[in-house]
Amino acid sequence: MGTIPEQKRIALVAHDNKKSELLEWAQFNRGTLSRHFLFATGTTGDLMEKELEQPISCFKSGPLGGDMQIGAAIAEERIDCLIFFWDPLEPQPHDPDIKALLRLAVLYNIPTACNRATADFIISSQLMTGEYQHPTPDLDRYRSRRR
Repeated sequence: MGTIPEQKRIALVAHDNKKSELLEWAQFNRGTLSRHFLFATGTTGDLMEKELEQPISCFKSGPLGGDMQIGAAIAEERIDCLIFFWDPLEPQPHDPDIKALLRLAVLYNIPTACNRATADFIISSQLMTGEYQHPTPDLDRYRSRRR
């Protein structure tokens, strides 16, 4: 079992065509987000910091490795929740990085929203207000099978 603390570490990511939607969502949920630690990829983080007037820890821009940095932070249990408004209609040059990021979010069983409706459900959940014990993968069993 893993523990997601009361004060969550939330990663916010949006593709170019979804940045305005994420900004609008974040502004609407500003009060709730202010109680948590926020992280974002470069451009999204810069926009969010101005919009929310709240500090955002920024990784690199997605195409420059930011998605991979967030994925590494998930694997190191330094991110508790991923809000990623991705654009299913626009090809992305860093598509393998995006798939890897989403794979790690699922592997480490963290709440993950890829659209506004799911983000609304996550942010309004009573589980956002306290500690949450969540099942984590048995990676030791996986490693022993690989040897």
